[in-house]
Amino acid sequence: MQSIHVRSTINGQPAEFLCEPRQSLLEVLRDVLRLTGTKEGCNDGNCGACTVEMDGRIVPACLVLGAEAEGAEILTVEGIAKGSALHDLQSAFLTGAALQCGICTPGFIVASKALLDQNPNPSEDEIRLWLANNLCRCTGYDKIVRSVQATASLCREESST
Repeated sequence: MQSIHVRSTINGQPAEFLCEPRQSLLEVLRDVLRLTGTKEGCNDGNCGACTVEMDGRIVPACLVLGAEAEGAEILTVEGIAKGSALHDLQSAFLTGAALQCGICTPGFIVASKALLDQNPNPSEDEIRLWLANNLCRCTGYDKIVRSVQATASLCREESST
């Protein structure tokens, strides 16, 4: 098969890669670009573990072809932290014990950040609805929801000072 040359922006940095026409964005991120924070869960779009932001929309990377990343802006969990400084959301997941095995965590963090970017003051119901496509078998969802609420509260406090 002929490889496809793709240019995109990943985590704010220009990126170029070669991929096969059938290769998913998940495979490209993990196997070609070595961005292993995005996890493979079900590989059929049902669990949310591989959630990334692509051109401002959250998508399951397992259902997007790598070639579709041409010209796209992609944000993975690696792009949420600023260097070694965790994003407030990542810190809230740690302090709120919103993670256990870690397979679902990157997808929850990317999806939660996208929610907070669009709605800095979501209700509990809005958080639960937004995260409904992300599945966790370990934590239950209460700690995850509380971590998103804590981050929203912190961001509101920071913006009011």
